[in-house]
Amino acid sequence: MRMTDFATGLRHIGIPTRDMTESLIFYTELGFDVVHTAQDPETGSLVNLLRLGNLLLELREDENACAQDGAIDHFAVDVNDIDGAYDFVCSRDLNTLNDEIHDSHVPGYEVKYFTIQGPDKEKIRFVFVPQAQF
Repeated sequence: MRMTDFATGLRHIGIPTRDMTESLIFYTELGFDVVHTAQDPETGSLVNLLRLGNLLLELREDENACAQDGAIDHFAVDVNDIDGAYDFVCSRDLNTLNDEIHDSHVPGYEVKYFTIQGPDKEKIRFVFVPQAQF
């Protein structure tokens, strides 16, 4: 078993922002289109998904965003089998955050995911989207 049995590509890059309006102006000026906006019912955070070609950004409002070099929160990998990917990661002792599979509850964006952390504290999220949403 290999991760290539489950991973199908990059899902998105997650970027925290202290000022959603400023970030939206910046990224739309760069050519990104807003494809989805929601408020996360668990955190109350405003979330915007933006697309430029095949690149998807997840902007999440966070008053504690560090706003310094290297401030990307995570990158997400598309998987076709969330249980298989989870079992693979756990079988190799790579579930560094002891995370479990979560069901997203952001309206209009239903996914399953789990997150691990790399050696330099980078977060890698594995995401299963049941149907093509974004």
